[in-house]
Amino acid sequence: MTKSKQSLVTDDRQLSLLELLMKDREERVASIPGRLNISARLAATAKRVIRSAPKSRETIADEMTDLLGETITVSMINNWIADSHPHRIPGEFIPAFCAATGSNEMIEIQAEAAGVFTLPGPDVLRAEIQKLDEQVRKTSAEKRRRILFLQELEGRK
Repeated sequence: MTKSKQSLVTDDRQLSLLELLMKDREERVASIPGRLNISARLAATAKRVIRSAPKSRETIADEMTDLLGETITVSMINNWIADSHPHRIPGEFIPAFCAATGSNEMIEIQAEAAGVFTLPGPDVLRAEIQKLDEQVRKTSAEKRRRILFLQELEGRK
């Protein structure tokens, strides 16, 4: 006697292993005091990005001025990244800073702290295509299950 095929039934409400691990990590991180104080990370990243940028601070300041419609000076940039200076880059200036330096790291730090992830445009499209492919596979599998069930029902008549 052969063993009957057991269908694998998955519950859409059941968390995957990855989701369980991520939930556990989030719960542990949520209990850390000051977990969203990203000031030091932002300052260190700004300093590193400026030093590694292929543009001068003058060029970065000029580009930020054009993008913001506000005057940004080299002195302001120097103050934002100086360890001894209490002022940091204002949040509303960060997109212009990223555009001028060619680095999205500052926005990525903020997004990560908020629990979201950023992707450049082409990667978003790739992710959407992958999601559509997964939906197609899921729909095809559901269709196959229904066809098999229909054949089973018709075979019993």
